[in-house]
Amino acid sequence: MKITSRNIGLASGMAAAVALSAGALIAFSANASPAAEPGTLAPDFTGTTSTGEQVSLSDFADKTVILEWTNDGCPFVKKHYAEPPENMQTLQSDEAAGDDVVWLQIISSAPGKQGHVDGAGADAINEGRGASPDHVILDPSGDIGRLYEAKTTPHMFVIKPDSEIAYAGAIDSVRSARVEDIETADNYVRAALDAVEAGEPVEVASSKPYGCSVKY
Repeated sequence: MKITSRNIGLASGMAAAVALSAGALIAFSANASPAAEPGTLAPDFTGTTSTGEQVSLSDFADKTVILEWTNDGCPFVKKHYAEPPENMQTLQSDEAAGDDVVWLQIISSAPGKQGHVDGAGADAINEGRGASPDHVILDPSGDIGRLYEAKTTPHMFVIKPDSEIAYAGAIDSVRSARVEDIETADNYVRAALDAVEAGEPVEVASSKPYGCSVKY
């Protein structure tokens, strides 16, 4: 092809357009808000439970909802389910025992990945460790996990009765897999639940989750 000044100009224009588009995409991505962060409405979802039921977040309107991402093979999950002190089990029994609080445990491990189980397997795990979530939601596609940008197991969310996210992040303040650290940690989930129940602002509304990566 014969190279002319017109061709050079067209090529330069196309390159500039590509660069502009790429820059715009990067800027948009950087400024995009997470799908589920404190102060925003919790995204609705529908999932299949370990017993084969279909449940949606909207089924629990006017209730406080706790979301717990879990993976029984993760040492950080094992820390909080260790017996004693049964940290996660105690939260479930103390905070979600009434009619006004619903605890949803979510398993987003993909088939073949650590933590993936069927419904019977999930129920057996909870029975063996004395856990009492209201429902276990199986999310092998990872759709619910990605909707909430769940990053670790555990990753916790507290949702107020008006569907606003009150807390998102780690279960507590000590980022370790050592059971002995539970005693000295600030339990962010319990504090958030207490604040929601009292109608007060949540002092620590977000924290960086710690644990094993969700096995999408």
